[in-house]
Amino acid sequence: MRVEQIAVFLENKSGRLAEITAILAEHNINIRALSVADTADFGILRLIVDQVAEAEKALRSNGFTVGKTNVIAVEVPDRTGGLATVLKCIEKEKLNVEYMYAFVNKTGENAVLIFRFDEIDRAIESLLKDGFTILQSKQIYSL
Repeated sequence: MRVEQIAVFLENKSGRLAEITAILAEHNINIRALSVADTADFGILRLIVDQVAEAEKALRSNGFTVGKTNVIAVEVPDRTGGLATVLKCIEKEKLNVEYMYAFVNKTGENAVLIFRFDEIDRAIESLLKDGFTILQSKQIYSL
């Protein structure tokens, strides 16, 4: 129920993001979701890709610092209040969201919320108990 995400640390300068996406494209690696967080000096690019090991290898061989972490992908109807229902469950269980980002799948019927929790197993258990759909890696890659 966990999705492997890669995080790429990059200098906050022009062209670095383009370089990363070009490397992934050269290796036929498809980006399924991404998030960028930055400071004045550096950024963290978080990616969910269809070939995690290959992406990590390609980026490292081009001098990028890459880390991997587990996140949860929660599918909710793409409508007003979808995120609020998930966050209500999270709040009720007093879980801490370290960060999150979202995307809408190709059908436009559902949104996928990517969460990083400090207690990932407890988050999975709580979300499933409340009837939420948690996607597997393979499901994310096929969206």
